[in-house]
Amino acid sequence: MSLLRRPLRLRPLVVSLLPLLATSPLAHAADGPAPTELEAVRITGSRIPRASVEGPSPVTVITQQQIEAQGYRSAFEALSALTENTGRVQGEDFGNTFTPAANTINLRGLGPNRTLVLVNGRRQSDYPLAYEGSVNVVNLANIPSALIDRIEVLTGGASAVYGSDAIAGVVNIILKKSYEGVGINVKAGTTEQGGGDNQRLQVVGGSTGDQWEAIFGLEIANRKAIYGSQRDFMDSLTDDPRGVTPLATGVAYRRNASTNSYIDPGADGCDASSGLYGGSVFRAQNPRQGWYCGSNEAAATFWTVQTEKRNIDAYSALTWHLNDRQELFADVAIGTARIYNNTRAPSWTSSRNYFYNQNSGQLESWYRRFAPEEIGGVQRNANRFLESSWSFNVGARGSLGSSDWDYEAAYSRSRYENRTRRPVLLAGINDYLLGPRLGTRNGVDVYAPDPARLYQPLTPNEYENLSATQESRNAAWLQAATFSVNGQLFDLPGGRAALAAVLEAGSQGYRSRPDPALATGEFWNTSAGIPSGGERDRYAAGVELQLPLLERLTATVAGRYDQYRAAGDHLGKATWSTGLEFRPFDSLLLRASAATSFRAPDMNYVFASETRGYNPGMTDYWRCRTAGQAYDDCDYSGLSIDYTSGANPQLQPETAKSYGVGLVWSPTANLDFTADYYDIRIDEEVTNLDSSRILRDEADCRLGQTVGGDARDINSAQCQDALARVIRNPADAAVQPNQVTRVLINPINAASESVRGIDLKATARWDAGRYGRFSTRLAYSLVIDHEYRQFAEDDVVDQRNSLDSYQWRSKVNGSVTWAINDWTATLYGMRYGSLPKTDGSGRIAPYITYNASLYRTLTENASVGLIVNNLRDSRPPADKNGGGWPFYPVGNYDPYGRQLWLEFDYRFL
Repeated sequence: MSLLRRPLRLRPLVVSLLPLLATSPLAHAADGPAPTELEAVRITGSRIPRASVEGPSPVTVITQQQIEAQGYRSAFEALSALTENTGRVQGEDFGNTFTPAANTINLRGLGPNRTLVLVNGRRQSDYPLAYEGSVNVVNLANIPSALIDRIEVLTGGASAVYGSDAIAGVVNIILKKSYEGVGINVKAGTTEQGGGDNQRLQVVGGSTGDQWEAIFGLEIANRKAIYGSQRDFMDSLTDDPRGVTPLATGVAYRRNASTNSYIDPGADGCDASSGLYGGSVFRAQNPRQGWYCGSNEAAATFWTVQTEKRNIDAYSALTWHLNDRQELFADVAIGTARIYNNTRAPSWTSSRNYFYNQNSGQLESWYRRFAPEEIGGVQRNANRFLESSWSFNVGARGSLGSSDWDYEAAYSRSRYENRTRRPVLLAGINDYLLGPRLGTRNGVDVYAPDPARLYQPLTPNEYENLSATQESRNAAWLQAATFSVNGQLFDLPGGRAALAAVLEAGSQGYRSRPDPALATGEFWNTSAGIPSGGERDRYAAGVELQLPLLERLTATVAGRYDQYRAAGDHLGKATWSTGLEFRPFDSLLLRASAATSFRAPDMNYVFASETRGYNPGMTDYWRCRTAGQAYDDCDYSGLSIDYTSGANPQLQPETAKSYGVGLVWSPTANLDFTADYYDIRIDEEVTNLDSSRILRDEADCRLGQTVGGDARDINSAQCQDALARVIRNPADAAVQPNQVTRVLINPINAASESVRGIDLKATARWDAGRYGRFSTRLAYSLVIDHEYRQFAEDDVVDQRNSLDSYQWRSKVNGSVTWAINDWTATLYGMRYGSLPKTDGSGRIAPYITYNASLYRTLTENASVGLIVNNLRDSRPPADKNGGGWPFYPVGNYDPYGRQLWLEFDYRFL
């Protein structure tokens, strides 16, 4: 029967229908029609129990069985593959990332902080470190997949139902509520090209008594890192797909600070360092700047394209039935994780970038990049993230008296703690390499260094004495009390009107404590860290009405008021949403929705203290472009540029509107098709441009156009803002004219951002008799336009077609499942749309990958499976137009190659 048809009989129990409609690799994925008796369900997007899966807003459902069959290792990977997830995120392979230990998604390309993430319909504490150093997100990495029943994703504005921060959508991860017996799942895998060996043990158990239900789960996982040096298409600069002679990565060099040219180490000057980086160091030449000691392998040696991770996650839930109409519930989740990542080699640049060399009589800048042989292996330089989290929920639910009205009262609390340990050089490194400071000359430090010391390798013991570890401690927490009711009101021509109402009160906060030693001068080239943190209260009230106006026409309206209070300030706003469902006949649903949203600024934007630091590996885009040099081999790339970042307590809330229209057609019980159009518009958007983005904007404005050829007006407000944020030396300065000395960063309310597009989905199931059962799924998302304007008077930036934006314009995924006897096989494919070439000359072709799984039921209680990801061992698409190492769009694709797992599952009844 059609999924849209009215139920033959309703029951008041609020449970989920969706698992009955799922495709299971172990439970005959292509079974026949769904049962004819449907239970009232509460789905993401509404607090009212519903008797049909589809409503006025589209909801995507990912079952636990799909996660396994399609090759996903976690909830994060399954959500990242959604076609609606068109935005790039800062991930594990993103280089100098702030949050390599956290996983998040970017629905509609509107930013990960604009998607509300829930677990069992409840909010979670933020990750303690700000994503990109700016925004607050929920970490998807520590949710045990063994306990996931399904994930429901509502895309589009849902603030009126779930809260002010649901602009791009809601992700609701729903855990199993019951389980009989004990199930054990063991999974182990590796990568074909090396690295990434991983093992996972999952235990799920549960039981049911006359008055109670209990479930518990445990997941223990271990995963080794994958290094850039383990992938042959990126382990050396000689892998450049353009076939050009690379400019070797600098390992040791001297520069004349006045002319910015290298000081030749001599024909045998690099011999002492030649054994470093696996014996790859040689006397290299930059045709414009001269000779230095470099390596073609150094760039890839330290960089982890997948972090090393060890985690333990546990969950337990208990439900106690007081009687047929009342029950108490409680659940608790705890988790620990140890994550290790590397971004680049430890390096040193002479004090204040340049000094007066008494021996040569000139201003010089010295640089040294340390190798694994010197420090005791690449792990010695790893950043370590030590994390723990916990959450609990307690409450009661049931019916109010003898009425048909249901209620739920709950209290929730969660906390996430992080200790970040980063290796640093001690202040003594300067004297070790330059010798004692001899005073100053015109305000510049004077040294008389021995050049041989610069090129001479350190021993691991020497490095141990010249380095240390600095540790920051960070925490975030959240608590909330909620009370909700739902029931039926009065009769309408199409049935009885229903109402749901909710009251919420809670608070959230965070704290960041940098290492006190940063202020003592103990570490080289660091400034004092300033503790930051804050807390704010949140109150909300909402109501939702479902009105069956006619037998085939249903309207839904919702309204909500959210208020935030902090430091005596109150920030609040009302939002509303409305939807229509029209069924001209049983197999067709036409739907439309409209909603408003309001989002308070992220806490980090409001409470963070002023931070001073430096960004390594930066590029001065203006000087590169005026010199006619490509970014990857520019004289002004690989720079360490200071920045100043601060909070903005005067930020105003974001507001948004979203619209959607669509249809769901089920011509038969085994065929479904959906088509939906969405339109989301954000005003007063809060944004914090990073240093690299500011330097790109400054270059565009100074030169009057982007790399891709889009015009820029230097007198526009956006350009004036970018120019004011970049502090440079005067053009007539005696040393380093036009050099960037600092970039100023702070969050602001931008003018607007909007995105429009379509989502298409289809599923089909059929029985082939003795040849088994088949099912197939296909999903397609297309971004029609994506526009951004920082200030009201600026020209609109076409982010969809811009050759400076790395968001996907389209994504397609699909799967085919074949079940016969005891065997179930699934083939899954993903097509990513094109991306810009780095030089702005066009776009990189779309990229397609395939995953496959094969499961066999051994007995009623046991099964075994083989999973292969990236079946063809495809490499990420290469940027052959000057993208530079690592030669693929970092953050958009992973470079892991083919991965294989064996899985065994056994259930004790």
